[in-house]
Amino acid sequence: MSAGPPGPEPGRTLRILVVDDEPAMVGAVSALVGSAGHQVVTAYDGDTALRRLAEESPDLVLLDLAMPGRDGVDVIRVARRTTEVPIIILTGEADELAKVEALDAGADDYVTKPFGRQELLARIRAVIRRRESIPSPAAHRTQELRFGALVIDAGRFDATVTGRPLSLTRIEFALLAALAEADGRVVLHGALLAAGWHGERDPDPQWLKPHLARLRAKLEGAGGPLPTSIRGVGYRLE
Repeated sequence: MSAGPPGPEPGRTLRILVVDDEPAMVGAVSALVGSAGHQVVTAYDGDTALRRLAEESPDLVLLDLAMPGRDGVDVIRVARRTTEVPIIILTGEADELAKVEALDAGADDYVTKPFGRQELLARIRAVIRRRESIPSPAAHRTQELRFGALVIDAGRFDATVTGRPLSLTRIEFALLAALAEADGRVVLHGALLAAGWHGERDPDPQWLKPHLARLRAKLEGAGGPLPTSIRGVGYRLE
């Protein structure tokens, strides 16, 4: 991992939780993001990471995937029960399935070790930009949407199935609103990316799958209509 030239990074200062079971890696990553002007909180195992997450309320988490005991994927799954803090996986895993598992669990992005200073800082900027560019629900042009038992009140950021509230992230809410507004018609991948990541110049189609999978699980648990993939085209509610 090359440190590159030091110096403050443009943009606001972030409070970043760095989690890795290797002290040398924690030190290197901490120095790297610290040189860009960010504040650092550290943890060396999954359980401590979850405590730091609750106590410190960081703006972003840099999380090692392979740790003894509670690994990175398990940390993500537990964290996602209570927080939508952006999480970037730092992984030496070459196995694509391991990365997909982390993304499906709720990670926002991953960086493969070894990585350079500029690559990591660029990924941090991109994840924060994606999160901050999500439009406010009140900006949705239709305040109330209905699809079968599903009712969406965009102005109140509220979605229910037969009166039962759904606990949705901002991205899940934006995707669901776009699907409901189509009233059963197919919503193209590009349109869903534009709805979920408004303002992102080049959103990655791979972002859709894990968010829609979690949205589907929540709707299925509530007995609501489900987003269904139309291969190579987009999704629709059924």
